[in-house]
Amino acid sequence: MDPDVDLHLPAHRAETGAGRRGPVLAVISVGGAAGASARYGADVLWPTAAGSFPWTTFGINVLGCALIGVLMVLITEDGRSAHPLVRPFLGVGVLGGFTTFSTYSLDFHDLLRRHEDAMAVAYAAGTLAGAMTTVWAAALATRWVVRHGGGTARPGGGSPRPGGGAVR
Repeated sequence: MDPDVDLHLPAHRAETGAGRRGPVLAVISVGGAAGASARYGADVLWPTAAGSFPWTTFGINVLGCALIGVLMVLITEDGRSAHPLVRPFLGVGVLGGFTTFSTYSLDFHDLLRRHEDAMAVAYAAGTLAGAMTTVWAAALATRWVVRHGGGTARPGGGSPRPGGGAVR
């Protein structure tokens, strides 16, 4: 169902356990419809002009990868776990529907068909580099924020102040 599920991990097995396939497929479907609708909305708001670099698809794929990096840190690392349907809904459904390998491939093909070879190679390499870099950078930044208490409640209440202690 989800290619990044490690069935050796109990939390991951829970996503595909007995009686869970129907709800998992349902949340993936609903999430996919939401993600694809958001992608379509972006294409309507920022259409790619004929003969130009497909910036909208590039941006969607790079942004989607950044969001996947954030999501995976927030729901899987440092002993955190989420409801078993969160990952299929947000990761596979919403972000899988939002990002688009099919449009990326079609854009690449169209660039080659128009003999825009340099732009096609830049698009292919740029998307790969951008996607890999943003998923890594977003995961790294999210780990830093989570581990350094960015925006989280502090023991004893209040907010930190210079010199220690909490402001009450």
